[in-house]
Amino acid sequence: MSAREREVLELTSRGLSNAQISARLTLSSQAVSKHIASDFQKTHLPAGEESRRVRALLRWPGPSL
Repeated sequence: MSAREREVLELTSRGLSNAQISARLTLSSQAVSKHIASDFQKTHLPAGEESRRVRALLRWPGPSL
């Protein structure tokens, strides 16, 4: 997983919308969608909108404190 994909997955797990991720990382909404699809494929999470942030949070614990 690329550094950018990890960033997108972390922000997804924090509950940010695609639009918020796009603005924060200065990416197009299409790029964010592609990163999320790639993240889900690489982490074996099913694609689709339903509960995707919950699934990302369960899979991605985020940086250690």
